[in-house]
Amino acid sequence: MSILLFGSRGFIGTHMQRRFPDAIASNIDIADSTAVAEEFDHIRPDIAINCVGKTGTPNVDWCEDHKEETFRSNVTGPLVLMEECRKRGIYWVHISSGCVYSGDNGGRGYSEDDAPNFQGSFYSRTKQWTDAMLNEFADPAEGKGGILMLRIRMPFQPENHPKNLLTKIAKFTKVIDVQNSVTYIPDFLDAVSTLIDRRRTGIFHMVNPGSISLYDVACRFANAEGRPHPERLPEYLAKSMTKAARSNCVLSTEKLSSEGICLPNAMKRMEEILERRARTSFVSAEK
Repeated sequence: MSILLFGSRGFIGTHMQRRFPDAIASNIDIADSTAVAEEFDHIRPDIAINCVGKTGTPNVDWCEDHKEETFRSNVTGPLVLMEECRKRGIYWVHISSGCVYSGDNGGRGYSEDDAPNFQGSFYSRTKQWTDAMLNEFADPAEGKGGILMLRIRMPFQPENHPKNLLTKIAKFTKVIDVQNSVTYIPDFLDAVSTLIDRRRTGIFHMVNPGSISLYDVACRFANAEGRPHPERLPEYLAKSMTKAARSNCVLSTEKLSSEGICLPNAMKRMEEILERRARTSFVSAEK
């Protein structure tokens, strides 16, 4: 099985490269149909994985001022990949975002079949547009490759990184107190491997079960590291502090569970990271 990986230099792409070390990394512009066609014909992969996407630096407000670049990366590029993969019958995986909803859907969490209801940022709208179009062609037809779309939310890991949720909130002096779904990257990678092996298609919500309050998590980590608690920020005030609105939502994991993929609870993973950091701090102090 040969894999062609687009966007290997990004946060998620770097993890994908580690999970699939034999994957061939491509750094071409996925919105350039000629370059994409030449790459596929040269590599002739069995599977393609697309981790390219503009999320904005330092945050999605960047996308509001760079709409053409964001659209090219988040919409045009995936559509080019869809066309070229279908021509060659290549199965491919597209990294998407769960930041297309608002709320918790009456406590049930939003399923993959629920229509997106968040329109507050250009970034989120590009993700909705692309998901809707790709989903029309997700199932494999005769000679056509299928598409697996993976929606992640607020990815986190033990190691510090600018894109790591925990690294971000550690810097905030004000943190919103609202429930959200989150994605623990090691669990995400395990689930991805299983879904690819089974050649699943369509949209999957790739989050850990349960939800967390970012404020609660920020306070727990502040306690562990001897820092003052951040200020609790009401959601209505948070909306006035950024150029683009932020998606705060809870996603259902029932579809993933129906595959027999039962990830650990989100808060359990947070607590494990806290315990690991506490042990590391104790060892360092002993030395």
